Amino acid sequence: MAIRCRLGDIMKERGLSNKEVVNLTGVSRNTITSLAGNATKRIDYDTLEGLCRGLQVKPGDLIEYIEDDTNDNA
Repeated sequence: MAIRCRLGDIMKERGLSNKEVVNLTGVSRNTITSLAGNATKRIDYDTLEGLCRGLQVKPGDLIEYIEDDTNDNA
């Protein structure tokens, strides 16, 4: 199982650049770059709130849970 941030997908779907997301959300460019590339291990609540407000999404739209396809009982 894995948890990933969908920010990069949302940016691509909406045609948004890093700079535009920074302006919309107030989140730093480095944080946007890391989250969009899934190169981070955590996200602060303040960052999550800024992204949700600026992009008009819910936390569940930004964070995706991916279940492992392997069968542990095999």
